[in-house]
Amino acid sequence: MGALSQLKIVEIGSAAAASYCARLFSDFGATVQKIESPRGDPLRHAAPIPENRLRVYDIRNVIDLLADQGSVLEIRRDFGVGMITAFIRIEGKPFGLIANNPRHLGGAIDAEAGDKAARFMQLCDAFDIPIVSLCDTPGFMVEPETEKTAIVRHVARMFVTGASLTVPLFGIVLRKGYGLGVQSMIGGGFHASFFTVAWPTGEFGGMGLEGYVRLGFRKEMEAIADPMEREKYYKAKVAELYANGKATSIASVLEIDEVIDPAETRRWIVAGLGSVPEPEPRRHRKRPCVDAW
Repeated sequence: MGALSQLKIVEIGSAAAASYCARLFSDFGATVQKIESPRGDPLRHAAPIPENRLRVYDIRNVIDLLADQGSVLEIRRDFGVGMITAFIRIEGKPFGLIANNPRHLGGAIDAEAGDKAARFMQLCDAFDIPIVSLCDTPGFMVEPETEKTAIVRHVARMFVTGASLTVPLFGIVLRKGYGLGVQSMIGGGFHASFFTVAWPTGEFGGMGLEGYVRLGFRKEMEAIADPMEREKYYKAKVAELYANGKATSIASVLEIDEVIDPAETRRWIVAGLGSVPEPEPRRHRKRPCVDAW
């Protein structure tokens, strides 16, 4: 880490590129003492997650509210757009961040998003940078065209990398936490991360509720001749599954650690990091390589 933090930017033609690189290298360094925390409780008052669970929102707004002001440095924005990867600071401390993008495939993880997340986690682990994961995914993308991309091979890299992490991973489920998709976002399982918490808007299940009802109760729905009664049955089943899978229900059986006030997210992350021992100084590189981007 020391060698990288001492790199200097030399002979870069673009001032913007030089500034970007300087910020990037600083994220591999020590804690910044002079910080600008978000004012007040923006994660509570800004209501970044819509009350309507079917409405989309901009995950980058959530990230900006979570991180120290001006500290977000996104990496590979135009590749694997369903996954956000960025370096941020919280209370001046550097973190790597991965987050699902609800504006692309509803947050579903496709092959490029899986590769992007896995490689970024490798990079963070190689330089002892703790990871924050913001989860809002209905799972892995499943449809014929996606299968042609060998998606299983790509998204499996998230599990392989997650299992080999030595840095702490802090999981926060913002809304959807379904199937293997959410498991891959938090290191391989709800108990694999250092902690897994959810906002009150969190919801969990083996797959998306609407798809589960349409597939799992297809025969029952087909047996209802009246379209209005069929729709009523469908909505009742979705509501039943939502009640069983909402964050408070999942926390009550200890599948996740806690349902937290969004305003407490920064405190949870900083407290979690404070309970982790400092990594020992390294004489040799930690990973033999980080997969090419």
